Amino acid sequence: MLGRLNHVALAVPDLAAATAAYRDTLGARVTAQQALPEHGVTVVFIDVGNTRIELLEPLGEGSPITAFLEKNPSGGMHHVCYEVDDILAARDRLKASGARVLGDGNPRTGAHGKPVLFLHPKDFFGTLVELEQA
Repeated sequence: MLGRLNHVALAVPDLAAATAAYRDTLGARVTAQQALPEHGVTVVFIDVGNTRIELLEPLGEGSPITAFLEKNPSGGMHHVCYEVDDILAARDRLKASGARVLGDGNPRTGAHGKPVLFLHPKDFFGTLVELEQA
């Protein structure tokens, strides 16, 4: 069911500073900032060749990243994202096996314009998992 690792997401308290550190200190290629109000985040992607790193900063009231940063003020790993060929089939298989899909269970459009779902971290050993249709 799982395809390749699409990205590892890091929540950061200051997106501009994090972007500069990756670009200027590590020499990484970074994208422009992209606001995703429906997800409550602003993102930047860093291309590391075999996958990407997603930097997340809270956007707007009620951002899920705000609570994460309150517990982890310096930031940290927020989630991992895996590709799946068919997100609805993956969702149905996961639900049938007892995994919890967050939200209403329906895919939303993610940062790459593709359908995404999130899976409860308690079902995956403390790691929030995002699935993105390939």
